[in-house]
Amino acid sequence: MSRKLKIYFICGNGLGSSLACQMVVEDVLSKEKIEADLEHESISSAPGLRTDIIVSAENFKMQFEKFEMDPEIHFVFLHNIVSENEIKEKLIPVIRELSE
Repeated sequence: MSRKLKIYFICGNGLGSSLACQMVVEDVLSKEKIEADLEHESISSAPGLRTDIIVSAENFKMQFEKFEMDPEIHFVFLHNIVSENEIKEKLIPVIRELSE
């Protein structure tokens, strides 16, 4: 892999659920031996982000659709933001695809 992917975790205020999700993803990536640059932020700062992947809860999907986002960003929406299985199922394939 040539560079570390940048992954942002987005929730309403950029504090609670985004940080909880980030911590679970750190565990998953560690087990999968994947390195990435992880940050968390509020939904209001999402339009200005320069990142490879945005991870957020499904209930924020419609808000992202209202924003003008960089078309290069890959989105991963989770039903349960602290589910290791859902994170492995949805996020890991995107990371692997972008790392090729």
